[in-house]
Amino acid sequence: MNEIASTGIAYKILTAEQMDELLGKGTFAGAPIDVTDGYIHLSDAGQVNGTLDKHFAGQDNLFLAAVNLDALEGAIRWEVARGGALFPHLYGELPLSAIIGYGPVTRSETGELVLPGHAGQA
Repeated sequence: MNEIASTGIAYKILTAEQMDELLGKGTFAGAPIDVTDGYIHLSDAGQVNGTLDKHFAGQDNLFLAAVNLDALEGAIRWEVARGGALFPHLYGELPLSAIIGYGPVTRSETGELVLPGHAGQA
């Protein structure tokens, strides 16, 4: 298992129901796949589009939350996943306090995924 000092921002793709849970409870325990795998799957900026295309194709009403990895201290592990790349995995619940921005999944006119950057910003 590879561990890298957690720095920067990662992203979590959430359904509307999961986003409501995070906002309402102040924490998110994970999607069914997260619970099964024992950690919450996150993606860095270069990975999130691939994650969206592979695991959420055809789904509507999705949200993207920007996660401050530094706020999660030692709960992040960078582990080999899709294509041999290191992905950030959160071992524990995702607290709302670690979210620095969120909004609906949208794409720019050029098709690029629009990444949220500030709390509550779409």
